[in-house]
Amino acid sequence: MKTALFIDFDNVYSGLRQLDPACADRFARRPGDWMNWLTESFALPDGSPASAHRRVLVRRCYLNPQAYQRFRPSFNLAGFEIVDCPALTSEGKTSTDIHMVLDIVDLLQHETHYEEFIVFSADADFTPVLRKLRRWDRRTTVLAIGFPSGAYRASADLLIDQDDFVRNALGFDDEPESAARVEPTGRNTAEAVNAAFALIQQTVAESPMPVPLARIASTILAKVPGIDAATWGGFGSFRGLLDSRSLSPLEACWEGRGTVRDPRRHAASADSAKPTNGGDPSAIAAAVTELIRSEVAKATQPVACGALANLIISRYPSLAADWNGKGSFRRFAESLEAAPVIFDWASAGGSARDPSREGLAPAGIAKGSPFKGARAIHEATGIPLLTEDEYRRLFGFVEADVAQNPFHLMETGKRVRDRCREAGLPVSRADVNYVLRGLIFRGHAFDEGPNDGITLGRKLADNVRALCLREQMVLDSATDAALTGWLAGQEA
Repeated sequence: MKTALFIDFDNVYSGLRQLDPACADRFARRPGDWMNWLTESFALPDGSPASAHRRVLVRRCYLNPQAYQRFRPSFNLAGFEIVDCPALTSEGKTSTDIHMVLDIVDLLQHETHYEEFIVFSADADFTPVLRKLRRWDRRTTVLAIGFPSGAYRASADLLIDQDDFVRNALGFDDEPESAARVEPTGRNTAEAVNAAFALIQQTVAESPMPVPLARIASTILAKVPGIDAATWGGFGSFRGLLDSRSLSPLEACWEGRGTVRDPRRHAASADSAKPTNGGDPSAIAAAVTELIRSEVAKATQPVACGALANLIISRYPSLAADWNGKGSFRRFAESLEAAPVIFDWASAGGSARDPSREGLAPAGIAKGSPFKGARAIHEATGIPLLTEDEYRRLFGFVEADVAQNPFHLMETGKRVRDRCREAGLPVSRADVNYVLRGLIFRGHAFDEGPNDGITLGRKLADNVRALCLREQMVLDSATDAALTGWLAGQEA
């Protein structure tokens, strides 16, 4: 996939710096690291061919040389074209946005025919250009630090989750949320991936013939804690996991059924031309669809996609290698006619649910809205729809943690999530990080305090009000008071 990348440096750097100066510094000084993640590990937009690979042919970084000249060498060494955008007004306003838009429109009509445009910016001014790219049938991918507007998010084909970017691209955390939700193991992803590759080497060494990819995939899922069939250790698919590092001296063949062999001991597999799944793909898809419907019908709440993927692989091990030719569980799931079941990918890891069943809400939403307008506020701003008591307990865990440890967004978020899990509180890592980011962007300094539940709740409510205003959602006096009561435990 031919890709053009545009970086609004000032916007991304300032957003990361507000969350964590160390993250901002690593973004600015080590662009080669996160570029490798973007090209080798990050998923492609929906609708991309299964065999597609991202090739970033254009790399442009737009920065203010008066403020960020010290970071120029890093981006030069990473192969970026640097476009200087100095301040043009006394308030420090630059021309970055107009430069980027003009360059995007210019490349839109370029004979190279760029298939994907990646924009690193939370500036909603880019919404019209994203929509124009969509009209021209180009894929768009966006990284927005903070709380991007709903219209901006909806105009992009693919959003780079900012927590995922900090954890996996910048390397500040080894534990992806989706894996933690499915199977808490206490082992980080790097260890799990190392164990997976060690198991591949062992399995091939013990086999007198090339080993089918499906067998290797199902063996990893069965024996390596921390690897699940929906996320594959953060690489999105089994192939993504295998392609993340060299198998040498082994060789992987993806033709036909697919095998891994040791060329020093094994000849090429004679049955590699057999279908990957050893059966009729449409029949397998039909059987899996019925299995998904059955599991969702039995559940009292949305079913995590990681759990569903693991169950499917346990019944149909041959799917583990390439998900019926779709490459990843998400693409496979979206290819199924599973109505009335729908897949919700808004939460980390995704979930499957039947909206026709009364009381079954999207993952992360408590049964029974905390107050009449809470669900509408959740849909506009993304705030976790927890109960008032769950917020009280969550704030209590935050207060306890920052009283014992210096605040650090990722580390604090992980510890608070672990405290919630130990207490049986249904709060995800994504929920915790949403709350912490909202408080930071509201100007709260955890190291200075106060960090009591009422203070945190009031500031989070202020952040939600600002997000509602941006989304042109007017809160009447009763809803505004209920919002404060929901988050701060008292009337405004």
